Amino acid sequence: MSLKPTIVLKPLSSELIEDIRVTNEPFTLIGRIVPQLQNGKWSYEEQMFDEPKEIRFPDDQLDWEDYIDQENKALFLAYIGSICIGQIRVVRDWTRFGYIENIATIREYRRTGVSKLLLERAEAWAKDKQLVGLSLEAQDDNLVACRFYAKHGFVLGGADLLKHTGSVIDTALYWYKMFDELS
Repeated sequence: MSLKPTIVLKPLSSELIEDIRVTNEPFTLIGRIVPQLQNGKWSYEEQMFDEPKEIRFPDDQLDWEDYIDQENKALFLAYIGSICIGQIRVVRDWTRFGYIENIATIREYRRTGVSKLLLERAEAWAKDKQLVGLSLEAQDDNLVACRFYAKHGFVLGGADLLKHTGSVIDTALYWYKMFDELS
């Protein structure tokens, strides 16, 4: 019987900045979400692609020091031993939500619970700040990510057809998870 490796979550520090980009690996697009607004309530259907395609987001060009020991933003990295396998970045939004700017897990550790641990850490951070919930944006063609968010209690709260005009993204989707104990 093999033991599951221990995953340790660490807040960003100066020594860990170099590990941030490690998690930005390609991922596969298998389909899209087609949102619908009826009677003031969002729903959606899934539409599978004929052929999956692989993409990779450009590396973020941010001042990572801005995420260290801050009251209104945080970046947490997931490690097995000294190997960085994932990250989540969250900021306090003016709407009193913790806005997840990014969540990523390296390919080898996807579907192993790493992203769930990172999401739980962001939720704990937001609750500690007495925020009302978590929010994030996902692209309509990232079906795997949208399924992940829905599985973990997020609901579709909106769609924007214009935000990414001029790019290959058709629709920006806004997902929300409310914290019942604070509402």
